Amino acid sequence: MVSSGLFRNTYDSDNTVFSPQGRLHQVEYALEAVKQGSAAVGLRSKTHVILLALKRSSGELASYQQKMFRIDDHVGIAIAGLTSDARVLSNFMRQQAMASKMAFNRPVPVNRLVSPSLTAQVNTQEYGRRPYGVGFLVVGLDHTGPHLYEFSPSGTSFEYFAVSIGARSQSAKTYLEKHFESFADCSLEELIRHGLHALRETLQQDKELTTNNTSIGILGPCGLHEADGTSVDFRILEGAPIEVYLQTMQPKEVPPPASASASASAPPPAGSDEDVQMSE
Repeated sequence: MVSSGLFRNTYDSDNTVFSPQGRLHQVEYALEAVKQGSAAVGLRSKTHVILLALKRSSGELASYQQKMFRIDDHVGIAIAGLTSDARVLSNFMRQQAMASKMAFNRPVPVNRLVSPSLTAQVNTQEYGRRPYGVGFLVVGLDHTGPHLYEFSPSGTSFEYFAVSIGARSQSAKTYLEKHFESFADCSLEELIRHGLHALRETLQQDKELTTNNTSIGILGPCGLHEADGTSVDFRILEGAPIEVYLQTMQPKEVPPPASASASASAPPPAGSDEDVQMSE
């Protein structure tokens, strides 16, 4: 019998070849690269949309990688996956934004930047190319209000109230699903606190959010703790300016450990078919 791994390798040498199950393995591998990247979280309310990202460092002597990019005054992105691929796509998005201003004298619509016709989908349909190994969270602000999109290497995009991508992002999604109904009426400070709590869920047990490993991107009116109280453009906060938001975080709830002695001494349930062990 041929092993399943060998069967898969027959169809994963190129991204234009479908497997008999109708799958493109190269695209799936690119999606796995996104899951290996450090986490990014996005939330939106009626007035603001924010991004929060966990930065990684390759060592004690190395700086932290950039996780957010400014595309235009009204658009920003957070990434999870290969940073080098993210630079290529972010430059393409900037070119699209500049072309819209030059041709139509208006900011580019956010949904056009994340449409499936973006260059990332081309790499899933042409021989000799590979999918981009990076996922985006794209935030934008237009006349209809704030928007939050997720863009994947497969070329698909979806709009969300709140979303997370990257390593251990499911834990953050669980937190967001429990609280997303309250996000619409939150102030900027409350929205950032929820985002920090969700981002904290993706950390390993011995790690904490600090001013060094956390980035916050804000799109919308300035909050109480921002020096410039008039700007609504996308701005990235790193370092000392985010300390005031970290201090507002509430301690993480830890479930009480189950008592092993209590469970050992508990009598068997009524009607149990198991034998009762007699003490000698």
